[in-house]
Amino acid sequence: MPAGAHIDAHRHDDHQIVYAGRGVLSVTTGAGTWVAPATRAIWIPAGTVHRHLAHGELDLHLVGLPVTENPLRLDAPAVLAVGPLLRELILAYTREPRDDGPERRRLRAVLLDQLRISPQQPIHLPAPTDSRLVAVCAMLHRDPSDDRTLAALGAEVGASERTLTRLFGSDLGMTFPQWRTQLRLYHALRLLAEDVAVTVVAHRCGWSSTSAFISVFRGTFGHTPGAYRAGTRAR
Repeated sequence: MPAGAHIDAHRHDDHQIVYAGRGVLSVTTGAGTWVAPATRAIWIPAGTVHRHLAHGELDLHLVGLPVTENPLRLDAPAVLAVGPLLRELILAYTREPRDDGPERRRLRAVLLDQLRISPQQPIHLPAPTDSRLVAVCAMLHRDPSDDRTLAALGAEVGASERTLTRLFGSDLGMTFPQWRTQLRLYHALRLLAEDVAVTVVAHRCGWSSTSAFISVFRGTFGHTPGAYRAGTRAR
């Protein structure tokens, strides 16, 4: 899929594992947005209405599973870690020809085993429902480098810091700092997929320094943003 391409809202009768071998994929449902670079895959349960958006040139791979087979025992979308073995299994399973011979069945069995032990490592932006929280989140989506306090943002939407703090917990299930970090990582992945320089990404996404950005990125994804960009180009 080319950068910026999208697949409109749709649903499947089967479960899906969605993996981007190159680029960054975001999947959005009514409950929020899940984001996956090439070290992650997104689990989409059967019947979930969702849409896709490509950030950077996207190499998309889809693995369908019957609704009776749920190796993750999850009924909501999730982002899963994809190590080298699981990556190769997904790539091999989604190559042609897609017969149903014994070799393919064995490959599928190993793939499912790997899925069962893959930890969840989400970049997830829950969708707010309260109008005041919607307004705050929209402001920060437009400018993730906005470093105003929650009190200052609340003054813009007519809500106190205490009210917004409560709403982040009850509506989104995380604190304001946690949500803002997820938002900044989401935008950082998008920009890196578009080949924007690491220093520019750090600035645009609101980190106080490039080193601070690198530290958070490494802590979340296990490697530096520079290594991520190099790996993405080499795939």
